[in-house]
Amino acid sequence: MEKRDIFAHLQQMESQMGEAQSELGVLKLEVKKLLEENQRLSTENEQLRKVLKRETEERGDASVPNRAEQAEGESKSDVVGEGHDNLARLYHEGFHICNVYYGHLRTEGDCLFCLSFLNK
Repeated sequence: MEKRDIFAHLQQMESQMGEAQSELGVLKLEVKKLLEENQRLSTENEQLRKVLKRETEERGDASVPNRAEQAEGESKSDVVGEGHDNLARLYHEGFHICNVYYGHLRTEGDCLFCLSFLNK
């Protein structure tokens, strides 16, 4: 191989290595995003399991009555108040109750949308 061919070959290899390094950086960012989402979902799942376990223990082995049975004997204002209380409980357990992020775990403190909804 001549000196020029060797130099051209080295430049080509250097260019390929730069491209590979760039792709590796993109992949690292994607893996980071996936790991963060996995952690967030694991935390949310853990909290949901705690809520489910607590509600199951409070209820015992009794089955949940259907909505018609629940509404029997209750006035409409009682049902609305109970719904509001359930949403407030969910919010205080760390979940969004606003229409923007409903059901997602609150990770950054209070949500103004949720708070305005609770204050209505």
